[in-house]
Amino acid sequence: MRTSLRKVGNSRGIIIPAALLTACEMGDEVDIRLEGKSLLIAPINAPRTGWFVGYKPETDAAPLAAIPVDEGDEEWVW
Repeated sequence: MRTSLRKVGNSRGIIIPAALLTACEMGDEVDIRLEGKSLLIAPINAPRTGWFVGYKPETDAAPLAAIPVDEGDEEWVW
């Protein structure tokens, strides 16, 4: 796809069509880097995004009750 640079203040910018943004799964922030004499624009990968979606903590304290209580306050020897 060919497009033109547009003046944005003292800088230049391009308009990226919504279909391309969707296909590349780009959000509001992107990573821009220089490779040789080319610009590479890539989506920011957040590897831990959504880890806790749907997480429901256990309300049953029974598993913790099975852990033996440490009797005494002396230091452990390894």
